[in-house]
Amino acid sequence: MAVQSLYFSDRDGLEMALSNPDTMLFQSKAEADARDKVLELAENVALWLEKNVEGLSEDLAEQCAMSIAEHKDLFAKAMKKPELLAEATEPEPAES
Repeated sequence: MAVQSLYFSDRDGLEMALSNPDTMLFQSKAEADARDKVLELAENVALWLEKNVEGLSEDLAEQCAMSIAEHKDLFAKAMKKPELLAEATEPEPAES
């Protein structure tokens, strides 16, 4: 019998990780650390949004923050080339 190690972020918690193993359980510590960094960024972005966007609910702030954190590389590139955001949201052309 072989032994395997699985990693998860403490921010997700074991119960949440076990209920979503495809996206929250990792085979390497580096992958779990990367997930933890995304969650940390999302947490801080959500706090910033709640303080700076009047009327934004906590739930919506968290959803927006998670999306921003998951696509941080796109946002970093968009700081120099804003049209990348529009290009990333355009639907794929239908093939005939």
